[in-house]
Amino acid sequence: MMRYDVEAIRQDFPILQTTAHQKPLVYLDNAATSQKPQIVIDTLLNYYKQSNANIHRGAHYLAAKATEEYEQARETIRHFLGADSADEIILLRGVTEAINLIANTYGESQIQEGDEIILSVMEHHSNIVPWQMLCERKKAILKVIPINEKGELELQAYEKMLSERTKIVSIAHASNALGSIHPIKKIIDLAHQKGAIVVIDGAQGAVHLDIDVQELDCDFYAFSGHKVYAPTGVGALYGKRKILEAMPPYHGGGEMIKEVSFEKTTYNGLPFKFEAGTPNIADVIAFKAGLDYVQKIGKQNIHAHEDQLLQHATKQLNAIEGLSIIGTAAQKVSVVSFVVEGCHHGDLGTLLDAKGIAVRTGHHCAQPLMAHLGIKGTVRASFAMYNTLSEIDQLAVGIQSAIKMLK
Repeated sequence: MMRYDVEAIRQDFPILQTTAHQKPLVYLDNAATSQKPQIVIDTLLNYYKQSNANIHRGAHYLAAKATEEYEQARETIRHFLGADSADEIILLRGVTEAINLIANTYGESQIQEGDEIILSVMEHHSNIVPWQMLCERKKAILKVIPINEKGELELQAYEKMLSERTKIVSIAHASNALGSIHPIKKIIDLAHQKGAIVVIDGAQGAVHLDIDVQELDCDFYAFSGHKVYAPTGVGALYGKRKILEAMPPYHGGGEMIKEVSFEKTTYNGLPFKFEAGTPNIADVIAFKAGLDYVQKIGKQNIHAHEDQLLQHATKQLNAIEGLSIIGTAAQKVSVVSFVVEGCHHGDLGTLLDAKGIAVRTGHHCAQPLMAHLGIKGTVRASFAMYNTLSEIDQLAVGIQSAIKMLK
C-alpha cells in the first residue's frame, strides 16, 4: 500500500484552505456532500473554455469533442461500478432521480394491487417517498425491515418478510444517518430466490466501498456525483440491460427518440431512451475527473484512512460524559452520529459551527429511523479522504466546550 499523505491530498482541495467564522475550516459534513479537488474545478472551467457544445447530434468539431468527453465519463462510471456495458449506465441528476425513474417506469409497469415492496427502517427519504407514492397508486404494500440495538438490519425478519408477492427490495448500501453497512449481497440473493428485483441506493456506499455490480448481482445501483468529490446535480444509475430494455421511458423529448411523427414515436436504444433533453454536460465530464481522482488515490487507501478516522472518533467521543453514539454496527462507513444528554442537537451544531467545525444536525432525511429510535435527531460527523486525526481532536474539544456552555 502506498504511503497515505493526507496533507498532500488536502492541498488538492482549495476550500480546505479557507476559514469559517474566522477559524480554520474543519469540514465534517461529507455524508451530505464532499468537497471538490482542483482537478474537478478545472475540468468544469475547461469545458466551458474549450469544449462547450451540445452533444450527440452536432456535426461540427466542438460537438464531437464534447460528445467524446461525455461518453468517456460514462465509460469511467461503467468501470467504477464494474458494469458489463456502458449502455447499462444512465446519466441522471443523482440517486433521488434514479429511484424516481425506477418507481415510475419499472414499478409503474410491473407492480399490481397486493404486491409488496420491502425497504428498511434506515432508508433516506429519497428511498421511501417514491415507493410510497407507487404503493398508493397501485394499492401495493410497503414492508419495513427492522434493526437491532446496534443499528444493524434484522436479516431473519427480512427473510420472513419475503414472499412470492415481494416484487421490489430497495435498500441503502450504507446508512447515511448511522453509517451501518448493510449485507447487500445476502439481501440480493434472498430477494432473487423469491423472484424480486433489488435496487441499491449507493449514495453512501459508492464513495467508501468497492463496488462490483456484476458480483453483487443487483438489478439497479444508483449513486450521486457530489458524494464522490464530483459536482452536484449529476449521478448515475446502473441497471441490468434486460430490465432496462423492457422498461418504458421516463421523460419524453429530444435524444430519447429515433423517429417522431404526430402519428407515432419510436424510442431510442439504451442508454439514451432514459436521457431526454440536453444533459448537464459540463458536470458529467467533471464527474469523470472526480472518479479518476478517487481511483488515483485508491479506494483501499482511502478506506483504510477513513477507518482510522472512524476508530479515533469513536474512542474520543465515547470518552465524553453524557454523549451517546447512535449506531454501533460492526461494519460502518466513516459516519458518527451522536446525542448528548440535556443538549439539543441543533444547539450543539451551532456552537461547533462558531468554532469553524461543520457537522450536520437533525433527522438527516431519515425521520422514520429517528422515530424508531425515539429521538428527534442527532449530530452527525462524517469523514472523508482529506480529514485528519487532529480535526477529530478539535471536534471532541469543541463538543466538550459546547456542553459546558449549554449546561
